[in-house]
Amino acid sequence: MACLNSEEEKLSNQEKAQIINELRQEFNEPLAIILEVVNMSSSSYHYSQSHSYKSYPEELVSEIKSIRTEYKDYGYRSVTMELHNRGIKANHKLVLKIMNKHGLLCHAFDRKTRKYNSYKGNVGKRAKNKLNRRFITDRPFQKITTDVTELRWGNGTTSERAYFTAFMDMYSDEVISWNISLHPNVEFVTDTLDALIERLPELPYRMTIHSDQGFQYQNYEYVSRLKKNRIIQSMSRKATCLDNAIMESFFHILKVGTVHNNEYSSYEHLKEEISKYIYYYNNKRIKAKLAGKTPIEYRNLSDQLIA
Repeated sequence: MACLNSEEEKLSNQEKAQIINELRQEFNEPLAIILEVVNMSSSSYHYSQSHSYKSYPEELVSEIKSIRTEYKDYGYRSVTMELHNRGIKANHKLVLKIMNKHGLLCHAFDRKTRKYNSYKGNVGKRAKNKLNRRFITDRPFQKITTDVTELRWGNGTTSERAYFTAFMDMYSDEVISWNISLHPNVEFVTDTLDALIERLPELPYRMTIHSDQGFQYQNYEYVSRLKKNRIIQSMSRKATCLDNAIMESFFHILKVGTVHNNEYSSYEHLKEEISKYIYYYNNKRIKAKLAGKTPIEYRNLSDQLIA
């Protein structure tokens, strides 16, 4: 974020406070840093917050509260899209103001996630980065991303951790197959790959699967399955998480919706809640990238592309 230029002098404190609220929703930065960027004191910001509100239509406020109760990980833009889906027209800036006034802003994404590292050097066959951050595709099942992450339950000790993997379609962001286990071994990943392959329709084009250089993805069992099914393999460069940014983003969303904001007493409890969240993510959670649709809804619109 860059500091505001001389135009900031023309902004009122209420306008600056509005900018700050938008930045807090867009960036995972402490309030103090954003205040410095916008050149506003903490006291002025909080004063503007408490004195700048007007009353809003009660029906709209009630509907926004209902959406935030049902979708606890929605920011103001997602709430705005959901309002539109329900036939209620409202500007996203108005929605932000209402959510701010009523304490409905989502700060669940402020916490940073722990990165699991499965890289163990050159232990098998490494593929080139054929995807090369070209994440956009207009065809389902053409570009798939995968990775492994760590999830903890109980007190979060090293003995209370599990491993989660998924194969996600970059076209619709749908989680096509997933798995959770106490051991991040090769079979854990190949079983999930097999589940993906079983779900594949007949495609008039080849599919590419992108991953990091984790030992599971270099293993013969994994690589041979790809070759057998004429699947192109692509790998991120070493220690370059942005090469697999879509999956990194999904893991952050998954953890916000589960382990970061809930407590699970056992491994079985964790598995049950992860299963529920994946269903919610695929079938209920709308995205701006998908024109306000869920991954399943968006994929269902694309049947003609693979006919």
